[in-house]
Amino acid sequence: MPALPDASASPVTLVRGRLHRDAQSIAFAVAGATQGHPVVVLHGGPGSGSQAGILRLFDLARVRVVLVDQRGAGASTPRGGTRHNTTARLIADLEAVRAQLGIARWGVVGGSWGAALALAYAGTYPERVTGVVLRGLFLTSPREVRALFMTSRTRAPREWRRLHAAAGGRADRLLSRCAAGLRHGANTARQRAVALAWHAYENAILGSARTRRSPVRAVRSEKTIGRLIDKYRIQAHYLQHDCWLGERRVLALARRAAQARVPLFAAHGMDDPVCPVGNVERLARAVPKANIERVEAGHLASDPALAGSVARAVHAMFATVPFT
Repeated sequence: MPALPDASASPVTLVRGRLHRDAQSIAFAVAGATQGHPVVVLHGGPGSGSQAGILRLFDLARVRVVLVDQRGAGASTPRGGTRHNTTARLIADLEAVRAQLGIARWGVVGGSWGAALALAYAGTYPERVTGVVLRGLFLTSPREVRALFMTSRTRAPREWRRLHAAAGGRADRLLSRCAAGLRHGANTARQRAVALAWHAYENAILGSARTRRSPVRAVRSEKTIGRLIDKYRIQAHYLQHDCWLGERRVLALARRAAQARVPLFAAHGMDDPVCPVGNVERLARAVPKANIERVEAGHLASDPALAGSVARAVHAMFATVPFT
């Protein structure tokens, strides 16, 4: 396999565009070979926004990569907006971006929440998808959400207590209290406190995996705090509704994509503290033909073992096969 481009070492040209729907402005960016195999990358969160660093996983001489900021996330506006913001609308946005770019069929790559969205899109429009590569699969189940807000507190008890204090109310209603604290119109100081505490808790959970992780810098700038408020407002909005999917529907859509002969690959960290490795076991039972790779890693795309697994998969699925 040829060396992959290092987005941090060499400049990558990003051609930016926008799509306007439902009083929303959906931002996207395109990089790589104009005639290369098109691939859309779906970010996690929900609400996190695209990261240009993901481009280092692709051979940009052979692949045309489309980064889409989902509604209210990244450069899409209104930032942090929850109105007209559902999974069905995100899927429709992807179809509209594909059509606007004149792409007949494309590959789909997604991590965490983006992996669930990738399966949802591929199962809805299998005729538009050449293949799916997943990392750290999130099945959008209440079980996973309960684990994040309740069970996982043993991994980061100090940070969990801080989040509980910022949100207020009963411990078993932590998510709904976070959502209330982050909603538009809520007290500004409370929004800041909940967002910062959620950010600290999330980082502590991610850092609890037995993998290498760079130290996380303290958040100080008002701009960054504002972005965190927007991110977690959207995340709470989606998690409260099981992302308008749920495990059964995600797996049913994965089966539908596979039945349409869309190849599926999933890489998952054995030490993932957010999305349990059992998620890919469930995917394998639902879609026996799916290619599953378990690696000694945590959850993040920056983990070398996970990044290597995904890079090999995207190269084999999209860069080595002639695209027509």
